[in-house]
Amino acid sequence: MMQYIWLAFVILFVVAEGMTVGLVSIWFAGGSLVAMLLAMAGAGIGWQMLAFLIVSAGLLIATRPLAKKYINSKKEKTNYKSVIGEVAKVTATIDNYNQTGAAFADGKEWTARATEDTVIIKKDTLVKVVAIEGVKLIVEPYKRTEEQAAE
Repeated sequence: MMQYIWLAFVILFVVAEGMTVGLVSIWFAGGSLVAMLLAMAGAGIGWQMLAFLIVSAGLLIATRPLAKKYINSKKEKTNYKSVIGEVAKVTATIDNYNQTGAAFADGKEWTARATEDTVIIKKDTLVKVVAIEGVKLIVEPYKRTEEQAAE
């Protein structure tokens, strides 16, 4: 009877794995498979449980680092994160004390603040986006290198 229970666990874990994106339960399916084979061979429930735990943990420890390295390894910045590091153009003078300022980045106009409160950045100046806080770009004056200026 236990072999059918273990078979149900194998199916459950494989289905759960198929419904998720990131290797969540496949190791437990392997452990369940070994436990099912032991049940078919006549081993007691204690041996089945021990085998399930050891095989599942072993598979998890052996393969999880590799799986994390190769699956979803090419994550792209999405939405607002893609703006960080970009150069933007100031469309309204940035003055943190007066809480004014806007910049155009990634095809949109954003509220903008300087990284330092004492810095005022004039309209039409280029800035570099260093962070985003809420819906505000945090910027610093953009300093072009000689190579960038030559281009």
